[in-house]
Amino acid sequence: MLLRQIKYFIKVIEMNSFTVAAEECFISQSAISQQIQALEADLGVELIVRENRKFSLTPAGEYFYKHSLLLLDEAERLKKETREIAGNRNNQLRIGYCMSFAMRELQQTLALFSQRHSETDIQIVYGNHEDLYDYLRNEDVDLIINDQRRALSDAYINYHLCTAYSFIEISSMSPLNKMDFLTIEELRRIPCILIASKEQQENEQDYYQNTLGFNGNFIFAENLEAGRILVAGNKGFMPVESGQNFMQTQIPIRRLPLIQDKSQIQRNYYAFWKKGRDAEDVREFADILRTQLANNEEE
Repeated sequence: MLLRQIKYFIKVIEMNSFTVAAEECFISQSAISQQIQALEADLGVELIVRENRKFSLTPAGEYFYKHSLLLLDEAERLKKETREIAGNRNNQLRIGYCMSFAMRELQQTLALFSQRHSETDIQIVYGNHEDLYDYLRNEDVDLIINDQRRALSDAYINYHLCTAYSFIEISSMSPLNKMDFLTIEELRRIPCILIASKEQQENEQDYYQNTLGFNGNFIFAENLEAGRILVAGNKGFMPVESGQNFMQTQIPIRRLPLIQDKSQIQRNYYAFWKKGRDAEDVREFADILRTQLANNEEE
């Protein structure tokens, strides 16, 4: 019984498909079927009952699946701890992410990438737009995820992720929540809530005021959650730098399209990394994130 065979077995159950599991494991469907048959032969029991194109687990299969998850987790921990004792640290991938973003696709990407590269430690570093560029320039992170606020530089890989529409979040208590959309001009008398550290408040205000044209008062929050609390309390509106996907919850907030010159404002989102750091893990992470963004936009 090989650990690789156990991994194949778990993947087939998770995907509920031999074909999809084979694609995820980068082998052929016949190969993954043969490996599971070899596992069953080694155990001397039937784990899966095959019925045409469908299958189900036997009682022994259900037991083996549950305990295989525990075994696989323990094996991964054992490998990691052994490498650390030997001074062979895991690979690291450091990602800079804007604290005002709300991309659920990032969570999906982290999960998929970690499944493929369990030996890689992923670190997320949060910051404002200017913070992230500083992190990248000083090599404190390997790549950053940001919208385009400046001209693209030839010193970096400028990997386009998606073009997304801009929205504002406003309290359900505000009479404006009945609108279908709002323009920057209509928001001029309402405080604008921005996510920014104390060090970056001036830069954020300058961008929204002089580049985008927001002319009202500004209120600052340290993170997205704190900003939404202010929105829910009807303290102002908050520009949201994310795609159209928005999980409406019981929080009394409504998301509305932000319009300028009769069109909804759009922004380009990129993954940026230095050309000298054009490694396979960085590009693969960016590829997975772009795929997740495209898939969710189609839903």
